[in-house]
Amino acid sequence: MNLKVPEKDVIAAIATPPGRGAIGVVRISGPGSIEIAGRVFSGARNPSDLPGYGAALGWIIKDGARVDEVICLVMRGPKSFTGEDVAEFHCHGGPAVLRLVLEAVISAGARPAEPGEFTRRAFLAGRIDLSQAEGVADIIASETEAAARAAASQLEGALSERIGSVKDDLVRCLALAEAAVDFSDQEDVPEGLEELDRTLESARAKLQKLIEDAGRGKRYREGARVVIAGKPNVGKSTLMNALLGSDRVIVTSSPGATRDVIEDSVEIGGIPIRLFDTAGLREGGEEAEMIGMKKTIKSMSEADLVIIMLDGSRPLEKADLAVMTQAPPSYIVAVNKTDLPSQMSVEEVAKICGPPAALHISALTGEGLDGLEQAIADKLLGGKGAASPPFVTNVRHENAIREALDNLARALAARQDGLSEEFLAADLSRALDSLGLITGETADEDILDIIFERFCIGK
Repeated sequence: MNLKVPEKDVIAAIATPPGRGAIGVVRISGPGSIEIAGRVFSGARNPSDLPGYGAALGWIIKDGARVDEVICLVMRGPKSFTGEDVAEFHCHGGPAVLRLVLEAVISAGARPAEPGEFTRRAFLAGRIDLSQAEGVADIIASETEAAARAAASQLEGALSERIGSVKDDLVRCLALAEAAVDFSDQEDVPEGLEELDRTLESARAKLQKLIEDAGRGKRYREGARVVIAGKPNVGKSTLMNALLGSDRVIVTSSPGATRDVIEDSVEIGGIPIRLFDTAGLREGGEEAEMIGMKKTIKSMSEADLVIIMLDGSRPLEKADLAVMTQAPPSYIVAVNKTDLPSQMSVEEVAKICGPPAALHISALTGEGLDGLEQAIADKLLGGKGAASPPFVTNVRHENAIREALDNLARALAARQDGLSEEFLAADLSRALDSLGLITGETADEDILDIIFERFCIGK
């Protein structure tokens, strides 16, 4: 890994979110960070006298005046997050106080940290690999419990372990291929090449499994857009409120009450979802309603999933079929109002929606909503149900794995075509380089800049 080691300077930043809170943290890292902390801290014990993971109570002094009573924590390298000496001031969480403490630390010899610089130093120190570093950012950005668990698994190194297993396979294959080139007259080479074929296929299968899970992993991380659509008065707004668990949308018995697209956030099956209630689709209507219907059609075209609602208390109408023609390939049909006498032919609905069968619900009473939520999650996860970490959630990781698979495909083709093992070795080397981008062994400074610039300052 040909990467620039950071200069031996001391960096500092506020490590807690903007705004007021009970506690705010100012973090300092680098050779001399503990000494710098001692220049602004006045307490019974100087930070330089504290052992690793030691703490002391005292005051921050700036321009000769007391700023805040704080706890100073000391973590000595290499047993710290960055691998360097680290000091933290745990202050009262007011923005003005934190700003004054940071200014005092910078005046004492530190410089402001860049986004993600603490985590970048941890990576360059070998404390974590690059995929684990990205797990740090993902766990901060997680919106659901499932996303947080996936990020924690990546931070723990579970994805790195799976990638490492494949790399071990490829290293063995590369050694066998190179041995076949260098010692082609040896009698045991054919047996070695048989092992190569088995190991190569094992590596391919492991990577293919990661790719199969990648779509579900990205859903947990990136979420989805789900649009509720249907003709007027089928219960779209009632369903929106039911899924949100609040009266977010005004519900009336008058057709066309919803004139605009209304959106809100909800978690369904561990997936962060932007849920959209839309204007009912029908022929005619006044100008404002027509504008709303155009927005409905646009929202449907941009959706990851559309819930097409039908009113089960009325016969199927042409307007219902018209909504179906606007639906994208991924949709669910929900027949609403099971709390009223049914007037809609189940057979007729089955003809237009096909498998899977339409779901019968009552948005008003909640009947069938659990099944609808499960159907939404299954549809968004590719019909395979929930995935268990570790899995690929990052587009960069997915692209690297696909590149590795392409190189493995060429390697397998070279074996089948009887080409020289030199071609095989070249393909295997390229596959290893691709996987090295995930864990960081083959990442360059440009890649690191792109990754860490999306981190918050202080992490």
